[in-house]
Amino acid sequence: MPTHPLAGGPGGADALRPLLDTVLTALRTGAADRGGPLPAGGPDATAARVRTALGDLLPDHGTGDHEALATLVHTLAAGAADPADPLCAAHLHCPPLAVAAAADLAVSALNPSLDSWDQAPAASAVEELLTATLAAELYPTPRPDALLTTGGTESNQLALLLARERHGPRLTVLHGANAHHSVPRAAWLLGLPPARALPTPAGTLDPAALDAALATTPGPVLVTATAGTTDAGLIDPLPALADVCDHHGAELHVDAAYGGTLALSPRHRSRLTGLERACSITLDLHKLGWQPVAAGLLAVPDTRLLAPLAHQADYLNATDDTEAGLPDLLGRSLRTTRRPDAVKIAATLRSLGRDGLARLIDRTCATAERFADLLDAHPGFELHARPTLTTVLFRPTPTDDDRLATLRRTLLHDGTAVLGRATADGRLWLKATLLNPHTTAGDLDTLIAHLEGRTHR
Repeated sequence: MPTHPLAGGPGGADALRPLLDTVLTALRTGAADRGGPLPAGGPDATAARVRTALGDLLPDHGTGDHEALATLVHTLAAGAADPADPLCAAHLHCPPLAVAAAADLAVSALNPSLDSWDQAPAASAVEELLTATLAAELYPTPRPDALLTTGGTESNQLALLLARERHGPRLTVLHGANAHHSVPRAAWLLGLPPARALPTPAGTLDPAALDAALATTPGPVLVTATAGTTDAGLIDPLPALADVCDHHGAELHVDAAYGGTLALSPRHRSRLTGLERACSITLDLHKLGWQPVAAGLLAVPDTRLLAPLAHQADYLNATDDTEAGLPDLLGRSLRTTRRPDAVKIAATLRSLGRDGLARLIDRTCATAERFADLLDAHPGFELHARPTLTTVLFRPTPTDDDRLATLRRTLLHDGTAVLGRATADGRLWLKATLLNPHTTAGDLDTLIAHLEGRTHR
């Protein structure tokens, strides 16, 4: 029996090439079969199609590489919610750039693991360059640094962990009711006192409310603000919140998982004024950064703030190896085996440059503004508010919450459009999270036409 080829080594590229042709063909035919932003028929129908197509996943005799890939990838693509379709706009789930996905293939083929230098010599150097580059974009300080994470949830957890190590287990975490659910969950996971949520009736954290809360909260306190809320894409008033924290001796962490990439746009970076005053910043490039999952970061103004993460396992970072000059990577994450997600991000930064990234950000924000204009001018829809980032909340009028929820599920079941849902001002709204820089005015017209057809039945 022949030995199955490996993805790496001298013959790896030659072994991959014909398989990639099979994968790319299956991606194309699967998308054509789907014919829209997601498969029609709902969960049961999709699961049935998958079971029928795949049958026995562990047959007595294998079907071979090409058949397995053709069947599985076609089935995956035909049953995907494809964020590259302009009508797939429910979540902070971006369409990845082709250059990033291609770089990710190289990572999969070489399979470096960033828990010791001898598993990832070049990849560890790429990560060092990338984290230094992005940290410097967020902090104008002498020694900024950043860690690669799996996303906002891990970044927020690390931020609270580092604050706990600075201040002890009695640390109080205050956050707005608009904060991501990972913040109070991280406090629970870390054994901290239950995080306290402050009301955000206007959608953002009110500096006066924070001032009143801090006045009656014994220290130490970590305040978590948000730059890009999940429901509406709102940005808390960062300079005023930082002033309040300074007055009371509290620390400020900013969850900028969604909105942080505005720092790379000269047109929009002023919306993040005050961000650099945070003791830590969460950033996700698999949101408004067009990276395949995962591509999260936690940035800090001084690399010494990361010292509590130092850890030793003799087989990975023996003291004599470190003293001899081998980089110690264990303190760069709570994970051990770790994929070099820096590579796809680095390929994107090098390919697009500052101007290319800024154009993508600006174009996507402009698309959200255009969609808000269309809805605002349309007598059949109510716009909740002008978009801050790329999220637009709206609802047909007249309608009620039950009918609105049913409308959203009907669109999903029919495979017509993927829209999210959010509650604001005591009502349910449809949510369009526009992250696709290729979305056209015609695509927006099509989405409105689909909604008109449903609401007029």
